[in-house]
Amino acid sequence: MTAPAAFRQQLLAALPRLRRYARSLVFDTHASDDLVQAALERALSHWHQFDQRRDILVWVIAIAHNAYMDDRRRHARLPSVEPHEAQLDQQVAPGVDIGLRMDLIAALKALPVEQREPLLLVTLEQLSYAECAELLRIPVGTVMSRISRGRASLRALLEGKSPPSTRSLRRVV
Repeated sequence: MTAPAAFRQQLLAALPRLRRYARSLVFDTHASDDLVQAALERALSHWHQFDQRRDILVWVIAIAHNAYMDDRRRHARLPSVEPHEAQLDQQVAPGVDIGLRMDLIAALKALPVEQREPLLLVTLEQLSYAECAELLRIPVGTVMSRISRGRASLRALLEGKSPPSTRSLRRVV
């Protein structure tokens, strides 16, 4: 059974923001395209599970997030190799000084994924804290604190300072 035309149109409308989120998450054009494709394949194969009352963007980004996390877990035991410098795409921010973009990309790459994901979802994708919490399956308060720490770390990195230490933080389960 194939997805209805209305569902496919909604999915196509969400594609640019899904691609932007994937690129900001993995910092590699080819890997982000693979992530988008995996998310689209999962969305199309599970279209019947989509609740029409929800925003399809939040749903498909959640699928992409889960695919990304699955991939991270799968490769967690493999040795880590530093990726090549992020390829700068002129579509990202035309008119912005390339030095500033490189600094911002490097600073975003330096953030822990736990801080980067909610920061990008709320600031770049303009999701609400509640939508972000639902997508990441964490409490709203955790989203708020991760965004706060992410912003502070990003600010420090862009100023050439070391980010605030998170060693004193403990995980509450």
